[in-house]
Amino acid sequence: MSPVSPKSLSPADRAPIRVAMLGCGTVGSEVARLLTEQAGELAARAGAPVELVGIAVRRPDKHPELPAELLTDDAAALVARDDVDVVVELVGGIDPVRSWLLTALNAGKSVVTANKALLAEYSAELFEASDASGADLYFEAAVAGAIPLLRPLRESLAGDRITRVMGIVNGTTNYILSAMDATGAGYAETLDEASRLGYAEADPTADVDGYDAASKAAILASLAFHSRVTAKDVHREGIADVTASDLAAARTLGRTVKLLAICERVTADDGTESVSARVHPVMIPRSHQLAGVGGAFNAVYVEADAAGELMFYGQGAGGAPTASAVLGDLVAVARNQVLGGRGPRESAHAALPVRPMGQTPTRYHVSLDVADRAGVLAQVAQAFAAHGVSIAAVRQRDANDTASLVVVTHLAPDAALQSTVDEIAKLDVVHDVVSVMRVEGEDA
Repeated sequence: MSPVSPKSLSPADRAPIRVAMLGCGTVGSEVARLLTEQAGELAARAGAPVELVGIAVRRPDKHPELPAELLTDDAAALVARDDVDVVVELVGGIDPVRSWLLTALNAGKSVVTANKALLAEYSAELFEASDASGADLYFEAAVAGAIPLLRPLRESLAGDRITRVMGIVNGTTNYILSAMDATGAGYAETLDEASRLGYAEADPTADVDGYDAASKAAILASLAFHSRVTAKDVHREGIADVTASDLAAARTLGRTVKLLAICERVTADDGTESVSARVHPVMIPRSHQLAGVGGAFNAVYVEADAAGELMFYGQGAGGAPTASAVLGDLVAVARNQVLGGRGPRESAHAALPVRPMGQTPTRYHVSLDVADRAGVLAQVAQAFAAHGVSIAAVRQRDANDTASLVVVTHLAPDAALQSTVDEIAKLDVVHDVVSVMRVEGEDA
């Protein structure tokens, strides 16, 4: 009688894929719940039972909803156990998580993580450990929650040439800017309201200062352009300086303000390519696909040579949405183990250099309070021309002895634009540089 092939066994007859989970907060509790409630369906999709064998938490006594025999406060020991096949990491932060995941990968245990900060700094190290042992490293939940985004970049678009990835990847800042746009309220009071409603953390620094979005931009740029990009490579500005006046000015021009992560493949005049990765507030036309993304939702706009323009939209955070992405990765890892396959490896073959922000072509919207007299516009225009910056549009409104002047530029290196603004601020006819904001989504 011939032996039974493992591939011919039914999922219920196969050995389980044994999972250790690190962290059990908002996302982890949803993962644990779904692993239990949907065990049968997950086994059918994965090809084998997916069994949770341990959960590491800081204080096991604070989790009466979980089976006590699964809980431990020793994450390192849990990761090192011989009966663990996959480690799901939902703790966040860099250390000691980095050592736990390296221990798992070096031992041939696949890793599923939602840790954007760790990936944005140490993905190369994690991938090297993954490659050496043959383990999988999956991280769909690290960017944009439930939205299937990273897998399309890693796999579906692997045969295409991506030129741009631009999107709203932080729900807290998008909620704040959407509310400011809708109500006319200022930043501080809108942030307070966001905190009261639970959209902002007690310490919102990572969100409102752009750190969260910068980590995600580093991951997106690395995948899209097959190059290693870290969070330190990403130019970062937050939304604390965005005012109600900025939103009002944008509205009069048929625009709105969003905090965007923008990753581009930039080609110089000599044909050499580089990567630009940046996070900052921008004015975009209300007709743009990203302008209508409100509240705490995320959306990412991708441009590729063959595929053209693609849009990914959905809930970018929250327990259940993020758990959905984690479980999707877990099923993929389990399938690979059942069938003897491997997930996608790191693709950094292009090794494109990161272009400094000062050399990155951008457009500016500059709002000025100027003296209401003849020759002012000519002096302002001369300052732009002196730095090689072409003006696309000018609007002027008079009020008593002052005038409001709005200048929108064509594309120019960011450093040239900033130098122009610095020079304009010193002109005697300029009373105040009211606001400076970059413009996206329009023809240059």
